Amino acid sequence: MRSKYRLGIDAGGTFTDFILARANGDVQIFKVLSTPTEPTKAIRNGLALISDETGLSAAEIVSQSDLCINGTTVGLNALITHTGAKTGLIATRGHEDSIEIRLGHKEDGYRYDPEYPPATMLVPRHLRKGVNERVISDGSVRTALSEEDVRDACRYFIAEGVESVAISFVWSVLHPEHEMRAAEIVREMMPDVRLTIGSRLYPQVREYTRTSTAIVNAYLAPILQRYVEGVDAYFRELGSKHPVRYFQSNGGLALGKVVADQSVYAINSGPASAPQAALDVGAPWDEKNIITCDMGGTSFDITLTKDGKANVNKNIDFLRYRIGIPMIQVETLGAGGGSIGWIDEMGLMQMGPQSAGSEPGPACYGQGGERPTTTDANLVLGYLNADGLVGGRLPLDIEKSRSAIKTNLADPLGLSVEKAAYGMFTIVNNNMVNAIRRVSVERGYDPRDFVLMGAGGATGAHITALAREMGISKVLISKLASGLCAYGQIISDVKYNYMAPAPLRLQGAEAAQTLDGLFNGLEARGRADLEGDGFSESDISIHRTLDMRYVGQVHECTVEIGPFEVTEATLEDIKAAFHTRHRELYTYDEPHNAVEVVNVESAITGHVDKPQRMMIAAGNGAASALKTHREMVFHADGRTQKTPVYDGAALGAGDVLHGPAVIEEVTTTIVVEPGWTVNLHKTGTYVLTADIAVTRTAPAHELAEA
Repeated sequence: MRSKYRLGIDAGGTFTDFILARANGDVQIFKVLSTPTEPTKAIRNGLALISDETGLSAAEIVSQSDLCINGTTVGLNALITHTGAKTGLIATRGHEDSIEIRLGHKEDGYRYDPEYPPATMLVPRHLRKGVNERVISDGSVRTALSEEDVRDACRYFIAEGVESVAISFVWSVLHPEHEMRAAEIVREMMPDVRLTIGSRLYPQVREYTRTSTAIVNAYLAPILQRYVEGVDAYFRELGSKHPVRYFQSNGGLALGKVVADQSVYAINSGPASAPQAALDVGAPWDEKNIITCDMGGTSFDITLTKDGKANVNKNIDFLRYRIGIPMIQVETLGAGGGSIGWIDEMGLMQMGPQSAGSEPGPACYGQGGERPTTTDANLVLGYLNADGLVGGRLPLDIEKSRSAIKTNLADPLGLSVEKAAYGMFTIVNNNMVNAIRRVSVERGYDPRDFVLMGAGGATGAHITALAREMGISKVLISKLASGLCAYGQIISDVKYNYMAPAPLRLQGAEAAQTLDGLFNGLEARGRADLEGDGFSESDISIHRTLDMRYVGQVHECTVEIGPFEVTEATLEDIKAAFHTRHRELYTYDEPHNAVEVVNVESAITGHVDKPQRMMIAAGNGAASALKTHREMVFHADGRTQKTPVYDGAALGAGDVLHGPAVIEEVTTTIVVEPGWTVNLHKTGTYVLTADIAVTRTAPAHELAEA
């Protein structure tokens, strides 16, 4: 680190997390409530809190930081709530409705449901304008661009008050000139509009994916631009000597200008840093197979790393919108501390996906919430300290929790409040386990081959229950767990993705020469961009992938290759890598079949100096950190058990304790179920290991005896 500090900020749906790392290795975590209607307000509040607790002014922190990094949910929230910019689309005439036709597919699980509603269109039909032009699949022009059609579209957009425009033509990746000329006309007639050009943003084959990606980007661009401008201006006021970096969904950092122009990369900005943080926390044990669970107030996010690499998705339906750009795979569901318990039409208890969020929040927050949430259940079960969360700054009212559960769940179901609370706890855990299986079992991974990493302020209360259900015997929880994504940001690198279409068969010298030229061209652009950003050649690395398929297949799979020269000889290595990957994904391969490439991509990374690893002092034994005992519920029958509660701040390296127990850190609470042992490592990581009796198949009543 070149300066005294490094600051990471992760804005979630309920809390905004701050990580302040000092050059000497000291790391502190801070949390404030998010302010969804005024996102930059939470940043100001957080810096004020840091100032109160450290004695450092916001200006001192920012001006003496080598990096200030922001992960934001601004784009995600706008997409969820459909509050993005008023957007217009200019498309090839006859293809205005491709985003509504959606290739004729419904999402998995709803394909045969005639009552499942269509997705809300980000661009309504009257703002989708077709223009005369046509490029065919060999890149030649069949119909020249009608510039007057483009001007007519602009006149209509001006009259309708359109803020952002997306341009996407058929086969524009092979002949982008029509899109570029249309863009010139839009800039001429609508100089203040935000403009997204499909072949520039996502230069890949597949019209529907490219158009949808361009629309999502255009829809979010004005929102992200205002946010970035506000944050950048605030940090300049505080004397920042370096530009603010923003975390992207591809797992890397970028400047604000890049995020404003390529806003689609910021959709999953926050949780995308979890894999990097997890690998860093797991490094002392050389753990590279890690499932990270991040439970906050609103959502539950899961990421997976296998052999030290995070799962990356492309061409996915995210919130019902097709997005082509590479994104760290984050499985998200509505299962946070604010998830609301309710009874369905069958008389069964359900949890979420609706959430109380931070406004009004769970009933126990005392801010007007009247419906029972996961946090209320954890409070009634004795897991949470009624004196309050976040070091007591957020006091909890257990009577409000009991009343909400009794009125809405316990009385209607004929249960005691404790049984109803344990039912809520169990159901939300089952929901989370199903999501963990989607990123592991459904992708061919056995979760028992992984360690479970706790992240987020609410995960600690559920982590041993989740591990037990999945058959995972080792859990890691850093003292920074509640801000793990913010920590992941301050140890991450700058990363940009560069793409190009390459529809060709993988054979012959000409194909090899074409691929080699495409990769070299993309990587020259990447090096130039990073060198302009202050990186030297020694700081830059390259990661190459190809989208490939057997001739005749409809869908392709992504294959990683090394940054070697592509020749006729190395084409055989590329084919072998494709066969292997195809077998991994689909259990078979066809070595006799011809292979073709669809797209190429190079991820160019500029490596940033990492802060020193946090270290903690040796402990004096767990008994010295014992605070009190509380009655807690670990059984479906609702009976309570007197359970020790430990002060996490008083525990040190080498301290060992056994479940059942609760460890209270300032920003998170760790519930250690019966049958688990905890050892605090010198890096500030709790290592939880299950006794042999605690397996995936062990019934709940046996767990209490383990």
